[in-house]
Amino acid sequence: MGRGDIKTKRGKIFASSFGKSRPAKSKATVKAAVAKKTATAKKAK
Repeated sequence: MGRGDIKTKRGKIFASSFGKSRPAKSKATVKAAVAKKTATAKKAK
């Protein structure tokens, strides 16, 4: 249970991979974050 164990979150981070224990960000989450960032940038100006 460490960096070499790819079934754990730490192992996934070390191997730079995604799966059940370390899900990749969904496209909906990424789009929402980008929209929020641009809205705040426009508001700041």
